[in-house]
Amino acid sequence: MTSETFDDSQPSKTRLKAEADAAQEIGRQLVGLPKEKLKKLQLEESLLDAINEAKRITANGAIRRQMQYIGRLMRDTDLAPIVEQLQKWDGKHQEENARFHQMERWRTRLLEDVKAIELFIAEFPQTPVQQMRTLIRNAQKEHAAGKPPKSSRELFKVIREVMEGNSVVDEGVDDDGFEA
Repeated sequence: MTSETFDDSQPSKTRLKAEADAAQEIGRQLVGLPKEKLKKLQLEESLLDAINEAKRITANGAIRRQMQYIGRLMRDTDLAPIVEQLQKWDGKHQEENARFHQMERWRTRLLEDVKAIELFIAEFPQTPVQQMRTLIRNAQKEHAAGKPPKSSRELFKVIREVMEGNSVVDEGVDDDGFEA
């Protein structure tokens, strides 16, 4: 067969299979979403019913067949807005995790380094300094005595309040420091 007689109007079997697998993978992600998020996607009723049914199924073979059915239903669905929303949610989740880890690192630094509180206050001027110092001191005593980390948890809560309070203030300012 020469390239002149090859018909480009029909997609290859490989490409069709890849598209079907991609749709099935998106379906798997949809099955893993909570009901509130599924409602926000405004899916067709038949697809939403199939996803909810997949959530109820426990037998492996039945789940596999249901996922194939969801993939088949998704062939007739515009996947672009669904994929875009899933990526937004995933990105937001990653941002939240990064922010949480940053808070944990601050707590660790505050408990291990005496001068870390000065750095924290410089970065977050609205910090309740006396409360932070008391919680740090109490957390260190609890750790040394082998007691439950009650003050350490309280310290984390204060750090979160301060850091989230700071991010709310900065929302109207872009990276260059100019108002958006």
